[in-house]
Amino acid sequence: MTRHEADTATRVRSGQAETAPPSRAVRRDGSPDPAVPEQPVAIVYCEGNFGRVDGKTANGLVRHSETFRIASVIDSYLVGQDSGEILDGVRNGIPVVRDLVSGIRAQKVSPDTLIYGMAPSSGTLSRADRAVILAAITCGMNIVSGLHEYLGDDPQIATAARAGGVTIRDIRKPKPSKDMRLFDGSVAEVGALRIAVLGTDCAIGKRTTATLLTHALNAAGIRTVLVGTGQTGLMQGARYGIAMDAVPPQFCCGELEGVVVAAFEAEAPKVIVIEGQGALGHPAFCTSAFILRGSQPDAVILQHAPGRPYRCDFPKMAMPDPKSEITLIEAFSATRVIGMTLNHEGMAPDTIGPALLDWSDRLGLPVTDALTRPGVELVEMVLAAYPDLGSATEQANA
Repeated sequence: MTRHEADTATRVRSGQAETAPPSRAVRRDGSPDPAVPEQPVAIVYCEGNFGRVDGKTANGLVRHSETFRIASVIDSYLVGQDSGEILDGVRNGIPVVRDLVSGIRAQKVSPDTLIYGMAPSSGTLSRADRAVILAAITCGMNIVSGLHEYLGDDPQIATAARAGGVTIRDIRKPKPSKDMRLFDGSVAEVGALRIAVLGTDCAIGKRTTATLLTHALNAAGIRTVLVGTGQTGLMQGARYGIAMDAVPPQFCCGELEGVVVAAFEAEAPKVIVIEGQGALGHPAFCTSAFILRGSQPDAVILQHAPGRPYRCDFPKMAMPDPKSEITLIEAFSATRVIGMTLNHEGMAPDTIGPALLDWSDRLGLPVTDALTRPGVELVEMVLAAYPDLGSATEQANA
């Protein structure tokens, strides 16, 4: 699904879908607020999971969102705290509130969107979550969800949405199979360097690293475009992307290839960064294989969490050694791993620096932490493998 398709909201009315108009922030009296741009104002629902693995959608939106202005996060276990301090130790002014009512009352401008900010392994809505969704609809809020369970197809939620005249946007809902494309090899004609950010586990920070890498390369004058492959990246506003795990396997490679080709033709970037999903060596996921086949990356940056003893949601499955994942990636695809980034969860701050040096020595590759180290280190990692990128940029700026 392209960004245009991903950004098409569905207004549930008389059983037919129509494009919903962009939202505009309004004052409590209902009049437009001229001081606020036309950007949906959203509350992110993340009860009991903010800052944790299953809250990765909320975590990502709080760190970065081009589509929504995030007003607050709902998590009654963390009430009164600043969401930025919880995640990264830096205040961002986005508070954590007790419930939906508190979130609405805390804003001068009424939020118009509720985002379901969790990614539970079940991929479905709990009874308590359903009550919050219905309450938000009653308050006139549009709903955005990345669940595998499509809320727009739920009779109760759809009926409430029709009555309330609000939109239901199911990020993971793919277009019809008849409109999907098969892999045709056209990605070989893409003239941009393609870098995939893969990992040793799911929910390990691949999207965050891919986003920061894209920003860092652009800041260095190297035109770069990010291709999202999951629901959170699409919510954040990735201009090009597809929810890979919602696409039938037959079409996964072709759909991703189409997005990469479209990004290159429209943006003429020097670099295309492809967000990874799951892990190639993880038996519960196959998305990484489709990403490697569909995007045909020239290079891979691997994300690893040294402090994570077991794979996410699999307490009896030990984390792999990054060396084994690198060997697997390079054997599976005609690519090379050019560096590694660390997820510092479970690590004391004073251990991160030594860990970076240790892993770099062990792997013989540059290693950094995208969240705690300067973005220039990500750029240097890429330029160490592809020095001509820096030369081309210097010539363009001369």
